[in-house]
Amino acid sequence: MTLTRTFRSLAAIAALASVLAVSQAIGLAGLLVWVLAAGDAFPGITQLLPAAAAGIAGLVGLGALYRGLAIGAMGIVAPISAASPIVPLAVDAAHGDTPAALQWLGIALVLTGIAVLSREPSGADNRRVATGAGLAVLAALGFGLFVVGLDAGADESAAWAVVAARAASVSVAVMAAVVTTTSLRPPRRLLPMLVGVGVFDTGANVLVAAATTHGAAGIVAVLSALYPVITVVLAWLVLGERLGPSKRVGGVVALAGAAFVAAG
Repeated sequence: MTLTRTFRSLAAIAALASVLAVSQAIGLAGLLVWVLAAGDAFPGITQLLPAAAAGIAGLVGLGALYRGLAIGAMGIVAPISAASPIVPLAVDAAHGDTPAALQWLGIALVLTGIAVLSREPSGADNRRVATGAGLAVLAALGFGLFVVGLDAGADESAAWAVVAARAASVSVAVMAAVVTTTSLRPPRRLLPMLVGVGVFDTGANVLVAAATTHGAAGIVAVLSALYPVITVVLAWLVLGERLGPSKRVGGVVALAGAAFVAAG
């Protein structure tokens, strides 16, 4: 049983590496066209190192989120991953930009919602933590570090910062695919879907990078972390996923906390 589970895990990692490598590469191709059209001067490798690190952190977060959504309930995994703004808010606080009272309340609500979503009822396969909850927390950490690094690297050029982040993530994803001997040629039927993932993910990264040049990274992270609303609604409409009353309350509390942080 253990050996079978190991093979399944390796197969899942290999498939994930392929999806990430292809979708990230598609996004990078579009970014290169955009940055050349924008005409921004190249800031220099040193200035873009934080953005490159952000790309790797974001890739880890994205991989954890995809895997968490695959093995757990989307209505649980997605709201937990919305805790990512706590990371940039902590960084802002370390630089003297402390959250307001309403934002502290929002952080408390986010953590409470995560606790409710993560906990399995007693007797549920002897597990105390919901399936995918740990991966969702890892995704939140990765996404939070992504915003921090992108904010640091976007001072000179938001366009080049996103290119550096995506180039780093593509490199790591391709290496992961090579290590797992995974083919980088996806089935034809999946190609339109991967193109959509690459385009939407890249577009979101561009908007986040641009937003960090106009506002605090912590607030930008909170607003961008409201994406689970769409994920949960789609899981309900497309997959027919249903959550118990306590889980629904936990999701609402976590997302309301994110909204409070933004409003503060």
